Amino acid sequence: MNCLVHFSDSVCSEQYLDKFIMSEEAGHMMGLYGDPSDQRSLSLDDTSSTEESPDQTRLSLETTNDAVPYIGQRFPNHDAAYEFYAEFAKGCGFSIRRHRTEGKAGVGKGLTRRYFVCHRAGNTPVKAANDSKPQRNRKSSRCGCQAYMRISKTTDLGVPEWRVTGFMNHHNHELLEPNQVRFLPAYRSISDADKSRILMFAKTGISVQQMMRLMELEKGVEPGYLPFTEKDVRNLLQSFRKVDPEDESIDLLRMCRNIKEKDPNFKYDFSLDSNNRLENIAWSYASSIQSYDIFGDAVVFDTTHRLTAFDMPLGIWVGVNNYGMPCFFGCVLLREETLRSYSWALKVFLAFMNGKAPQTVLTDQNMCLKEAINLEMPTTKHALCIWLVVAKYPSWFNAVLGERYNEWKAEFNRLYNLESVEDFELGWRDMVNSFGLHTNRHIASLFALRSLWALPYLRSHFFAGMTTTGHSKSINAFIQRFLSAQSRLAHFVEQVAVTVDFKDQTGEQQTMQQNLQNICLKTGAPMEAHAATVLTPFAFSKLQEQLVLAAHYASFQMEDGFLVRHHTKLEGGRKVYWAPREGIVSCSCHQFEFSGILCRHALRVLSTGNCFQIPERYLPHRWRRISTPATKALQNTQSDHTERVQLLQSMVSTLVTESAKSRERLDIATENVSILLSRIREQSICSQGIRESSSNQRNL
Repeated sequence: MNCLVHFSDSVCSEQYLDKFIMSEEAGHMMGLYGDPSDQRSLSLDDTSSTEESPDQTRLSLETTNDAVPYIGQRFPNHDAAYEFYAEFAKGCGFSIRRHRTEGKAGVGKGLTRRYFVCHRAGNTPVKAANDSKPQRNRKSSRCGCQAYMRISKTTDLGVPEWRVTGFMNHHNHELLEPNQVRFLPAYRSISDADKSRILMFAKTGISVQQMMRLMELEKGVEPGYLPFTEKDVRNLLQSFRKVDPEDESIDLLRMCRNIKEKDPNFKYDFSLDSNNRLENIAWSYASSIQSYDIFGDAVVFDTTHRLTAFDMPLGIWVGVNNYGMPCFFGCVLLREETLRSYSWALKVFLAFMNGKAPQTVLTDQNMCLKEAINLEMPTTKHALCIWLVVAKYPSWFNAVLGERYNEWKAEFNRLYNLESVEDFELGWRDMVNSFGLHTNRHIASLFALRSLWALPYLRSHFFAGMTTTGHSKSINAFIQRFLSAQSRLAHFVEQVAVTVDFKDQTGEQQTMQQNLQNICLKTGAPMEAHAATVLTPFAFSKLQEQLVLAAHYASFQMEDGFLVRHHTKLEGGRKVYWAPREGIVSCSCHQFEFSGILCRHALRVLSTGNCFQIPERYLPHRWRRISTPATKALQNTQSDHTERVQLLQSMVSTLVTESAKSRERLDIATENVSILLSRIREQSICSQGIRESSSNQRNL
């Protein structure tokens, strides 16, 4: 669509046309561009424009409105001309950019002419295809628009000034509405004050979306009306991270050394390359090591993240506590993703945890990491995080399967949740035939690795429920909380520590403890009442589901145990072995081995056998709400710290509530919190640690 001139009212349009007709050059340019199909760029390339006489200039000044550019308009310098044209463009619905400059060669007069053009002027050149280098499929906004303003430098009475010598407002594209034009890059900016606020927010660990909402409230603007976007904030945070890697390494080691001086139970280790530069570094906190002693039976080692500013792979060890919440075990930064690097990371992690290897470890699909686990943790069952595998499916199968992609995904989920290995392999063969995936390399790779991700192969191993989608989302949200705040490498270590403190010591566990008051018994069975007094609300809710379902199952005593099946079924079922004297019960579905929660089949047999309490061994300590010796030690050593953190949380909550009541209160609070945060950061580095680190910088 061709838009000749775009104005907000007809009066402005008439004034503009009057000015255009008064100029001799305007008539010349209208002749050139009267035909919208003319794609020549003569207005931008013509260097022989007629010069206006002083009489013409005065006549134009006397009869025009300065809100619209006109031939002969004067400016003290070219920046003033640019700002004027930019403001005009914003009102019309487009933005501008500097296109070209000209000077008189050989006479030393410097810059004599400048062109400002519509942001959609010109055409993006087509890049030659390169099979070895992937091309970004990014559409250009340029469409050969002819709108422009040209200014030329003149000197009257020895005073230099700039005059408009060419102007065209002919566009070959839609012009934007006022509520849209503000999103153009030229009109988006972040002030120095806002940059400082954003950096302060980043250090507290809040998300970019939360930053935007807080700043909208502070400035009293509607959502989406800040002079910058979320993308601008993310780019700004990225620029904060572009610092000297060697300086960052020194600061990181200094930070770890200072934490170690204050807390001897904090552990870290690092390796240097042949040039004495930091190669790898890992760390873990005292509370994390004690948590691992209880909840380190199943661990996720997530190596899918990177610290972008330093281009370093980040490995995070995470587990699930007795309340079903993520708990942090340790971090590692690696220079490379090699067998050697992963082996170093696993050795250091085991050293942090006093040589105790997890029963199971979940990772991404990485052959180097798989081999390293086999070498360093030979007794640990290695499996793949299904949610990391599933995340790749759209790129693997969407184009291949087309409309049948969702149908295939449903069939894959059915196969994934089967209990029998035989049923899985038969079903997989039928699925491949049905969807014609015989030659698909991803399908072949998945089947070759089936023992590492398919539940029929994993049910006899303990995973603490971390193979479910719910746990994958909570673990990922936990990781993203401190990843989103990374600005400096040393600050990243601090942010991890803050997140761990709030998450593990006071946050979710305190909330879940309060939920004990809301537990409702559904079956009236003594086993249910007994379990409610032992297990955490999270674990009890899982057991309660099985107790409710157990009432729908029938049990039949056999020679070697019991056969249990749903009361509506005439065939099939699960085999349950029950030895009352030894207090041993086991089921062929392996749910207890997989999750630590007894299944409906075993509970049905216990109920039939007049068992009124669940045997002690089937109430694992890792799911109990009572304090074990290890958790008592943790509470005794950190009770004072926990109480003080709780008090601080209460004060912060009150501060936010009171500050939000008025803009003035919010201004005072944010200003003083910023000052307080700066003072706290200064206290985190002791003078002795600085002197020691400075003396050792030569070794890094």
